[in-house]
Amino acid sequence: MHALWKGALSFGLVHIPVSMHSASMPRELKFKLLHKKDLSQIRYSRICKAEEKEVPWREIVKGYETEKGDYIILTEEDFAKANLKKTRTIEVLDFTDEDQVDTIYYDTPYYLAPQKGAGNAYSLLYNALKTTKKIAIGRFVFHHHEHIGVIRAYENILVLHQLRYHSELKSHAEFPLIHPKVSKTEQEMALKLIKELSKPFNTQKYSDAYTDEVKAIIKKKSKGQKITLKKSRERPHKVDSILSLLKESLEEHTRKKTKRRKAA
Repeated sequence: MHALWKGALSFGLVHIPVSMHSASMPRELKFKLLHKKDLSQIRYSRICKAEEKEVPWREIVKGYETEKGDYIILTEEDFAKANLKKTRTIEVLDFTDEDQVDTIYYDTPYYLAPQKGAGNAYSLLYNALKTTKKIAIGRFVFHHHEHIGVIRAYENILVLHQLRYHSELKSHAEFPLIHPKVSKTEQEMALKLIKELSKPFNTQKYSDAYTDEVKAIIKKKSKGQKITLKKSRERPHKVDSILSLLKESLEEHTRKKTKRRKAA
């Protein structure tokens, strides 16, 4: 697997050379933009505003605008010189419990793999995190920005979850929610339904059903078959019928559970 970054993971005086790899992948469906008239592919061009012509990547540099029309050009070496240690080190700042970090802050996951000769130190940190059930809060520079992240033991590898800064979250103050009082009966019925539907989380149970349906449409169209619109099974419900909906949901769940038991 291609390494996105190579450096070290450090806590205290411990220095663990690691490589960082993407732990996620894009969805399978990839579409190209085509010209409707002749189905020729549409491409994006890097056009110079002054010369009105396409510019190759080798002639493109990064510039920071200090004043209107005035730029300071920065190279990859300049970014590294800003703080060489930070660009090559994931520095552990704290250890904490996983439930201390709200999931709203979680962003991109990365695998951290030990580099050659780092096996013992890597295993030491991995086992320590797994035994204590703690996570590490680390600071690192990636793609020319300083990030914070969570390092945790996942199965048999260390995973770095990049976190969003609090300042990156939009305020929800624009939604002045006032929660109306619900009846005791509705509350008890809702709690009962939640209890009935509660089960251990299994990520393999879930899949992108919508993508599968789009693939099926692509397959049919490739064979020249007609595509028919599926009828929606959704039934309109009145907002004020929440109690009856809860009762109906419980009854439907009970019927399905009984059916599964008989089938087994």
